[in-house]
Amino acid sequence: MPLLAIETTCDETAAAVVTRGREVLSSIVASQERLHAKWRGVVPEIASRAHVERIIPVIDAAVTRAGIERPEIEAVAVAVRPGLVGSLLVGLAAAKGIAATLDVPLVGYDHIAAHLYACRLARGRPLPTSCLGLVASGGHTSLFRLSGPLDLERLGGTIDDAVGEAFDKAAAILGLGYPGGPEIEREAAAGDPRAYRLPRPLAADRTQLNVSFSGLKTALRYLVRPPGSSPETPPPEGKRRADLAASFQQAAIDSIMAKVELAVEQTGCRAVAVGGGVAANTLLRERLETWSDRQGIDLFLAPRNLCTDNAAMGAIAWERLERGENDGLELDVRPGTDRSRRA
Repeated sequence: MPLLAIETTCDETAAAVVTRGREVLSSIVASQERLHAKWRGVVPEIASRAHVERIIPVIDAAVTRAGIERPEIEAVAVAVRPGLVGSLLVGLAAAKGIAATLDVPLVGYDHIAAHLYACRLARGRPLPTSCLGLVASGGHTSLFRLSGPLDLERLGGTIDDAVGEAFDKAAAILGLGYPGGPEIEREAAAGDPRAYRLPRPLAADRTQLNVSFSGLKTALRYLVRPPGSSPETPPPEGKRRADLAASFQQAAIDSIMAKVELAVEQTGCRAVAVGGGVAANTLLRERLETWSDRQGIDLFLAPRNLCTDNAAMGAIAWERLERGENDGLELDVRPGTDRSRRA
């Protein structure tokens, strides 16, 4: 019998039905991109209200597409951290209600660990017991050592902006749309990544696994609108904008790769799992694949459809259920990192 997973940590309302054998029977995601585009970032109040409107239709759609009836659901899983408190509460309330009605176990799961579990779904086999994990998204850029799907030790990560947030802000500087990652990637396709030498803060520092993107973002802003220039200065266009986008993307990916390579050297891990929305970036995927082939690294790369927030990765809840863990109906939200962002 299957498990129903619910995801509402930020601005995606998602539900999925996954079997004990980790087969994804359905995965439904209702995006809020249009609602937040005006602000070029997620507005928590708008996000939580949208979740309230969409959560039941999304769950119903997931159950219908899976070809099951609600009484066939064996357990309910819900992402409980990290995330926006208002958004988390919507998912938790729905999960509690369904679990109570069906009299089935309720299990909470960690959104970050689930992003890495998406790699296991893609490969159809568990990750190695000693594995390096990278989560790169709009709200997170972190490196972990994994000793199991539920056991993550944080090794380092961003000290300021997440890489996805940096892409959003770079897109705004260049006059592109939201979300910024896909916009920057499309614009960069016609540009020269060597046209502008942008900084890679901390990338050359071999004493730590932390990374920084705020200085990169600021350097781009000063190229587009130098200090003392009018706030009304229009964004660049044509070849210059494409070159700026390509140079920015190259610098951001270089920064990430430098720390992934250093982490492998320091930990001795011969397997790397990569998930999160920015893991859908073509340049990052190509760099990871080329590097892992050259170094003999076993690369677990989440497929693009499981990179951005989704509930299929809530299959990680089976790991807890198989341990005999059940949170019951007293589960509390532990919000952790607030992923709201504004340009």
